[in-house]
Amino acid sequence: MTEKPYHDIPGTVLFDAEQSRKGFHLNQFCMSLMKAENRAAFKADERAYLDGWPMTEAQKQAVLSRDWNGMIALGGNIYFTSKIAATDGLSFRQIAAVMSGVSEETYAQMMLDGGRSVEGNRSKKEQR
Repeated sequence: MTEKPYHDIPGTVLFDAEQSRKGFHLNQFCMSLMKAENRAAFKADERAYLDGWPMTEAQKQAVLSRDWNGMIALGGNIYFTSKIAATDGLSFRQIAAVMSGVSEETYAQMMLDGGRSVEGNRSKKEQR
């Protein structure tokens, strides 16, 4: 991956052209879940359904383990990966809380309070 200035933002994966190429098949799989018959097939045998997509094994494992941050790191787009959450009956807020490492209530309050503090989160250099 080409080093870009925004790669210095801690805990952040920006969805750029490189990420888009990396996650193309993962995101296409996620979009397939918009159809009821595909959701049913996925829920019936997740591994078999995933094996029908030319994703990497790491991407498939991230889906199977519902590793939301892992899917993002492997090229997933949050708006696409949220289709998996919806298939599981989870809200966007629920997965955002998991991705943030806090309870749903704590996440909701953090958002009501204006989000995370920028202190220490603008550059990895600040964390040294």
